[in-house]
Amino acid sequence: MRAIDVIRKWMEDAGLRTWVDHMGNLHGRADGANANAEALLIGSHMDTVVDAGIFDGSLGIVSAISALKVMFINGKLQKLRRPVEVIAFSDEEGVRFQTTFLGSGAVAGIFPATTLGVSDKRDVTVESVLKENSIEVTEESFLQLKYDPKSVWGYVEVHIEQGPVLEQVGFPLGVVKGIAGQTRLKVTVRGSQGHAGTVPMSMRQDPMVAAAELILVMESLCKNPEKYLSYDYQCSDSTLKSLSSSLVCTVGEISTWPSASNVIPGQVTYTVDIRAIDDLGREAVIYDLSKRIYQICDKRSVSCIIEHKHDAGAVICASKLSSQLKSAASSALKRMEGDIEFEVPTLMSGAGHDAMAMSHLTKVGMLFVRCRGGISHSPQEHVVDNDVWAAGLATLSFLENMQ
Repeated sequence: MRAIDVIRKWMEDAGLRTWVDHMGNLHGRADGANANAEALLIGSHMDTVVDAGIFDGSLGIVSAISALKVMFINGKLQKLRRPVEVIAFSDEEGVRFQTTFLGSGAVAGIFPATTLGVSDKRDVTVESVLKENSIEVTEESFLQLKYDPKSVWGYVEVHIEQGPVLEQVGFPLGVVKGIAGQTRLKVTVRGSQGHAGTVPMSMRQDPMVAAAELILVMESLCKNPEKYLSYDYQCSDSTLKSLSSSLVCTVGEISTWPSASNVIPGQVTYTVDIRAIDDLGREAVIYDLSKRIYQICDKRSVSCIIEHKHDAGAVICASKLSSQLKSAASSALKRMEGDIEFEVPTLMSGAGHDAMAMSHLTKVGMLFVRCRGGISHSPQEHVVDNDVWAAGLATLSFLENMQ
């Protein structure tokens, strides 16, 4: 709510009409020359993860408001050919309620009304938190948050890259071609618990070493999918090529039982996060990995259970919006540096963004901004002033030349 108060003042200083909706999203709108035309939605999220940096989400909001303020000062705001609405989404990260895209998902209409009953670790619900902060919401008003797709022209989001590619190629800005689809698995390996000193190595059914082998197999598969995947399951040459450049797999959490240094564990559980821009390829990886997990478990005389905890399809950004964003980025860099020798790079996003939710409502486009070391979700997250400037100028150029 404190963030809303600050951002709302910024929006009003930029000549925007503001309101807060029933999910705590803050909106700032300029009607332009034709208030009834399809609107461009532009923005990002206000929330952060625990122990975070200051640019993730915030940069997209600030860039949009700053660009519109320039147009307001120059008398161009009322001449916009279509309405422009900045949205500062209330919750994208899903830290408290473990439900990502609460803000943008409500606007896109991808959540049922039962979402209001989702609770945090203390059994406090989304609905009660909103009401505690003077945001009255009912199931009916929640469902009414969804925008009419016919009223929206598109959605654009400026965001830090959260990765090292732009820094590596030496470019402050990059256009996003798509956002990777994601699958989260929970793998449980069960063996025979025993004393660390008395069970001979040849007689053990150790789920820990089985899990270690499973994780290494996953790494090999994800590093070299072309060596593992066949052309069965509709895995074409183009799919394999896409996987070789976009597939990433991560084991981020491991737990053991009983977790004692002198006990052969009876159970090991770990998570697998698989992401790729090609959904068919991701499914092929999951199929092949699952098959190999069961084979290894069988060989080691341990049992395995694979649970699918989350699935989200990849999002491909609209080519027209991407082209306009690339032109806007080029214009901004030329304004700052004169002629630029290379073309603005195009890259994939491995992280999820509000644009994923908004793609269910309208076409989307994204512009990435270089961040130091590719570090994000950390206090070390950093974007240099000149790159913030570049992001603002690119946003301004996009708005001024919007089709």
